[in-house]
Amino acid sequence: MRVIPLASESLGVRSLATFVEASGLKILIDPGVALGPKRYGLPPAKIEIETLQRMRRKLQGYAKRADVVTISHYHYDHHTPFFEGLYESASEEYAREIYAGKLLFIKHPRENINFSQRKRAWAFLKNAEQIAEEIEFADGRAFDLGGVRLEFSPAVPHGSEGSKLGFVVMVLIDDGSKRIIHASDIQLLNRKAVEWIAEKSPDLLITGGPPTYLGPRAAGSWETGAKNLNEIIRETNAEVILDHHIVRDKRYPEFFNELEKRPKTFAGFLKVEDRPLEAYRRELHRIEKGEEVGVPFGIG
Repeated sequence: MRVIPLASESLGVRSLATFVEASGLKILIDPGVALGPKRYGLPPAKIEIETLQRMRRKLQGYAKRADVVTISHYHYDHHTPFFEGLYESASEEYAREIYAGKLLFIKHPRENINFSQRKRAWAFLKNAEQIAEEIEFADGRAFDLGGVRLEFSPAVPHGSEGSKLGFVVMVLIDDGSKRIIHASDIQLLNRKAVEWIAEKSPDLLITGGPPTYLGPRAAGSWETGAKNLNEIIRETNAEVILDHHIVRDKRYPEFFNELEKRPKTFAGFLKVEDRPLEAYRRELHRIEKGEEVGVPFGIG
């Protein structure tokens, strides 16, 4: 099995897009890239826009190779919508390229879903149904694709229990030799997700950490996220790739230090430099103005 992280906060954009090759089957997970429209009261810096466009080109290249596309939920950093969007680097052409002729396994568009995502799911399906080879609502179901098993979790909260952000589904990919779980936006904050991961005992877990960058709005998430991930590590001994929300916080290396087994970011897994651009947006804007400001990564 080959796992290729495509885009994430450690690579400069909001995403957890991943490409997996398993026994000849090519699977694209959560095909979206985006930028936060506001951070520290500022729009994206120029380097963030440039990075978004580069990540979009990378995503589209892998989408052309994919047989299967999975979507954990309907936020725009996890699927590409059928509209023109600057901060999503989105277009109908890009969306058609990703979904046309593909087998789609998607979060149920009407069950266990909040109002915002229900609207987005309706808009997505209205277009995708016309071009996809087949669409399956994946929540809590398992599928055998030529010896590769795809098993989806029941819908679990997007973050803490009772989250207003709705629900997501995780996916387990098992080719008989390796088991990986892609656990998008669980934020390591709800028991249902933690227990499902521990029960399935993956060899590799790809997940997003808690949204500690939100400050008081995410009170307690640092402690809960670390506790829950340490529990998963003890129960499964899985290799962990940890990225997404936690890397929007400059302190994410400190969070990694509290874990019993040190994870890798997407960038670390790819053996390239972490470039958490959004976390340093203030500094990036000052650099654009010609100020000499230090950041812990290259911007050339």
